[in-house]
Amino acid sequence: MKQTVRLGRVGGVPVGAHWSVAVILALIAELLAVAVLPAAFPHQSAALYWAVAGIAAVVFLASLLAHELAHALVARRNGVGVRSITLWMLGGMAELDADAPSAGADLRIALAGPAASLAAALVLLGAGAAIAAAGGPGVAVAAATWLAVMNGVLGVFNLLPGAPLDGGRVLRAALWWHYGDRERAERGAARAGRVLGAALIGLGIGELLAFRSFSGLWLMLIGWFLITTAAAEEKAAVAKAALAGVRVADVMTTDLELAPGWEIVSEFIGRAAARSRQDAFPVVSPDGGLAGVALASQLARMSAGSRARLRLDQVALAVPPDYRVAPDDPAGPLLTRHPLGGQVAAVVLAGGHVMGLVMVSDLQRALRWRALTGARP
Repeated sequence: MKQTVRLGRVGGVPVGAHWSVAVILALIAELLAVAVLPAAFPHQSAALYWAVAGIAAVVFLASLLAHELAHALVARRNGVGVRSITLWMLGGMAELDADAPSAGADLRIALAGPAASLAAALVLLGAGAAIAAAGGPGVAVAAATWLAVMNGVLGVFNLLPGAPLDGGRVLRAALWWHYGDRERAERGAARAGRVLGAALIGLGIGELLAFRSFSGLWLMLIGWFLITTAAAEEKAAVAKAALAGVRVADVMTTDLELAPGWEIVSEFIGRAAARSRQDAFPVVSPDGGLAGVALASQLARMSAGSRARLRLDQVALAVPPDYRVAPDDPAGPLLTRHPLGGQVAAVVLAGGHVMGLVMVSDLQRALRWRALTGARP
């Protein structure tokens, strides 16, 4: 999931938020200010209810971040890098740059998030008790108690056995340990996730019809998310298995037209891009190093004035370190990365110089070849 807003770095991990976070913050604040807090402590001012509700919504967001940070920290301790953490409407997502090295590591990483949520629940219960003991505002006690319950629910719900929930990762680790086959374990956890999602949709429909409760719609939304995400994970697992043993050098596009970073965009278009069959051009610096990637579609959208004024290195897409690969690296992991500009899976480097590109179309061709022949592309 792409980040809409960058929030900074925590422990060196880039943290951001999807725009849908604003929706969940608004819903939580309204629920607390309009229903939960007035029911717990009536006859208080609306301003007080909304102030406490706003603070509680931010604390809830921080607890989601703590859940994902726990995953990230344990992943690092087990030798797995973390690309980013993204918060969104249904929780958060820690994007790892590699698979766990063992079933045990997979289990530890999976359990870290729910453990953090349950720990947050205990801390918030303690905070509520401390506020009450000190004679603090009753609405603050109610808000802390509500946050504790929500974190407890979050921790328990995430342990349900189906991908992409943490419980699905626990199931995957157990199946991996049992069968000794990670791909088989991933497929099993994904199937469990689809079943779980269907069950939640069924419960949501039942609640909507029996009790006329719109919370049933929320269950249906979560169920739909589980089904679609689990299906995508199963598809990715099958694709990675299909490319087992395939190197980046086997799939990359070579003999590329390189784009000098110091050249004006309009000059490059007239000299090379307009006549090239490439969809992307590695942009190089004067010393031959990689300065970025320019997409043909990106250059086509530029105005005539911008093309005549800007250099290629000023408009090129940045290439993060994990999108820079070597020819002998495995190609399978590239399938799980969000492609740069929707097209570039990786830039291939050797000795600091560009050797080729791996486009999404290259990976699709490799998968088709494997499906047709069972051989390497």
